[in-house]
Amino acid sequence: MEVRTGMKGDIRAETVQFPGHGGDEIQAYVAQPLDPGRYGSVVVIHHMPGYDEWSKEVTRRFAAHGYLAACPNLYWREAPGADPDDAAAAVRAKGGVPDPRLVGDVGGAGTYLRGRESANGRLGVIGYCSGGRQSFLAACSLELDAAVVCYGAFIVGTPPADSPLHVSPLLDRVGQLSCPVLGLFGAEDQYPSPDQTAELERALSAAGKQFEFHTYPGAGHAFFATERPSYRQEAATQGWEEIWDFFGEHLGS
Repeated sequence: MEVRTGMKGDIRAETVQFPGHGGDEIQAYVAQPLDPGRYGSVVVIHHMPGYDEWSKEVTRRFAAHGYLAACPNLYWREAPGADPDDAAAAVRAKGGVPDPRLVGDVGGAGTYLRGRESANGRLGVIGYCSGGRQSFLAACSLELDAAVVCYGAFIVGTPPADSPLHVSPLLDRVGQLSCPVLGLFGAEDQYPSPDQTAELERALSAAGKQFEFHTYPGAGHAFFATERPSYRQEAATQGWEEIWDFFGEHLGS
């Protein structure tokens, strides 16, 4: 457990366990503000590299901005307690996290957060990379109040033959979307490409869904990831401002 000074006061961050898909006990990293109040909740869906320090830093960042946040370890079953790189390799070898299991684990995280005494009852999700697709999947499968998709690959289109991910596109699920969506994309990305982003935008418009998309010039995939060469400070800074405005409107913190 640790206490850090955040942007709106001190926070508490700790590792917990709660029931996920099928009742399995899974690990998660949870952070929350220490100031009294009622807060919106955010499930942070980690990127394909796994349940790593960057994902935990993102979770703390949400708490520092006045949210209850939980990042479930989606690779816990394959590699409990393993190094994030080793755990990610084990999951990639199996084609990624199965969609039903992802929905169950995110639902378990949501139940955990909504059960906290300081929760205001509103729940959002955010995901990066493969987690962006999973954020959209969760929003089509669970009753949520907001979802953020950060360069989510294969919502539109299928993975190339050499991809470790074995997933299907989600365009046929658009009609089941339960909440507004914020999409943040890089103009130089290939998965999703700008054409795929435009295709998703057309599908959401045709279904009458509420959404807001931003595409940043000079940014490719993983432009939020500060520890990777793909990081683009200007795009990430603008993206975070969009996230705060979007969650502030729909989650109430």
